Amino acid sequence: MIHPLANVDPGAKIGKDVQIGAFSIIGAGVEIGNATWIGPHVVINGPTRIGENNRIYQFSSLGEAPQHQGYHGEPTWLEIGDRNIIREYCTLNRGTVGGGGVTRLGHDNFIMAYCHVAHDCQVGNLTIFANGTSLAGHVRVEDQVIFGGFTMVHQFCRVGAHVMTGISTVTFKDIPPYLLVAGNTAVPHGLNVRGLKRRNFSEQSIESLRQAYKLVYKTGLRLNEATEKLAQMAGMSAEVRYFLDFIKKSERGIVR
Repeated sequence: MIHPLANVDPGAKIGKDVQIGAFSIIGAGVEIGNATWIGPHVVINGPTRIGENNRIYQFSSLGEAPQHQGYHGEPTWLEIGDRNIIREYCTLNRGTVGGGGVTRLGHDNFIMAYCHVAHDCQVGNLTIFANGTSLAGHVRVEDQVIFGGFTMVHQFCRVGAHVMTGISTVTFKDIPPYLLVAGNTAVPHGLNVRGLKRRNFSEQSIESLRQAYKLVYKTGLRLNEATEKLAQMAGMSAEVRYFLDFIKKSERGIVR
């Protein structure tokens, strides 16, 4: 299952039924879980842990040193979960000591060609990164986010669950959950209603989020005034409560 022209370090730990293509390089300190497929010309350096049933396509570079001038060779990590698809020419770098030491990709993510996940990013589950999407360092991406092609996210930003971005979106601020955003710089274009319906959100939940969105984005209220009114709604809707909590925890400010 390992091509004779692949170069696998004796210190790497390779699970059962792993396939590694020609000219791929697997370094010391790399762990690869069962039934993961690695195409040709892939480079994986350690320390990196990769889970089971992943598909990693040619010319990707995983677990390389972070692109950070303060990094001086410390033992930091890249962690990748299960059932991810990582297409051609993707780069996922390890973390930095100052950022917690770990870059993490969860489960069931689809990372299309030419995407970049920088040091110390934390990406959840069931996300889609269309071609050319790039995350700067320390970005947090929650579950079921869809990034349009060539989306750029500035360092330390947070992206809430169920967000969808348009092509070539650039954000320097946090994007609250459930939103559609687009532009350089990103501005909101309503709720991701189609996505919520596909994920079986109830009509009642979607209507509650519509009211929450209007409070924040359509009434002309200052953000602190809007959040005070949201707090009154949050007791009756878990989705609104999550929306409110995300906004209250924002350190960079939210797109608005």
